Amino acid sequence: MSDIRSFRIETSDAQLDDLRTRLAMTRWAEPEPVGDWSQGIPRDYLEDICDYWANGYDWPARQARINRFPQFLTEIDGVDIHFIHQRSPRKDAVPLIMTHGWPGSIVEFLEVIGPLSDPEAHGASGAPAFHVVCPTLPGFGYSGKPTQTGWGVMKIADAWNRLMQRLGYSSYYAQGGDWGGAVTAALGGGFAGPCLGIHTNFPVTPLGPAEGETMTEEEQACMAGLQTYQAWDSGYLEQQSTRPQTIGYALVDSPVGLAGWILEKYRAWTHRDGNPEHLLTRDELLDNLMLYWLPAAGASSARLYWESGRQLLQALGGKLNDVPGFMVDVPSGISRFPVEIVKPSRRWAERRYRNLQYWNVLEQGGHFAAFEVPDLFVNELRHCFGPMIGASPEGRA
Repeated sequence: MSDIRSFRIETSDAQLDDLRTRLAMTRWAEPEPVGDWSQGIPRDYLEDICDYWANGYDWPARQARINRFPQFLTEIDGVDIHFIHQRSPRKDAVPLIMTHGWPGSIVEFLEVIGPLSDPEAHGASGAPAFHVVCPTLPGFGYSGKPTQTGWGVMKIADAWNRLMQRLGYSSYYAQGGDWGGAVTAALGGGFAGPCLGIHTNFPVTPLGPAEGETMTEEEQACMAGLQTYQAWDSGYLEQQSTRPQTIGYALVDSPVGLAGWILEKYRAWTHRDGNPEHLLTRDELLDNLMLYWLPAAGASSARLYWESGRQLLQALGGKLNDVPGFMVDVPSGISRFPVEIVKPSRRWAERRYRNLQYWNVLEQGGHFAAFEVPDLFVNELRHCFGPMIGASPEGRA
């Protein structure tokens, strides 16, 4: 494995000084003329968190929190892929690749890697154990930035499959949400054999009633939520799907612009009480921002929408059934958290995930489930993958 290089995040004082200078030199827009978030992230909230970012946030300590995990780089098709690779001490551990989405990062998984890789050390003796691989999507974080087009969902799935083979894992399980959910489904659909089973908290599946089908109340609520999302919450998707370079200049140049663009989504898509810091700490939110700011990934991460954003919308509309890898026949599990962008019914999910072996509807958590409710997330993966690998989901706590 000589083509795999060790990696640690290293940040210079000059980079941090530049960040503080840019925050201090911000030319602020006037306050919004409404008393809520309906026009976007409120100025007073953004000013407050950016002041903390400049004057209270301890990035060296937070960086060390990430660097405690083994990190690596490997080149695949000309692009460096950054990833965490935490091996389990258990001899019966199985490989698991977990993929983040936008506007997330590997930071989402920091609290679940330990319990998944070493359940005995986290009070769950005998629970399934995993060799955990958390790659960073191309163009995100410390992965390389593609210089050519073509890095859409299916190519990333192919790269992930090759990554696992390169690590010596001839077979593996996969998990993901958001774009990670799309990549995970592509692994299950296009790489059955090496991919033994998948779990997602963001099932990308055709929505809407089939011919002659009467929608349940649950399905009516799903469609209403989708309509609200399309009308009021999908502007970022339209912009990044069509002109990622245009918005990218602002996201790379302005830390306040980046914070506003990303933190508004954490408020909208988390199980919160009017504030994105209800389940996530301010430090955790800024940890994630730093993995966009320091590598200047605002434009390069947005390009994934240009590559695959339209396909994602077509998939929700049921128009991609003939695309290779779209249908998923490997054993699959879905955990549906309450504050999710779209929440299909089980029968709708089974249109795509045709070997759905695990389904659970939870009462807490949102789009960033591993980040928001790590204990629930770990429990879901144990209950999903445990029967697939012949292990007790509960273990011996």
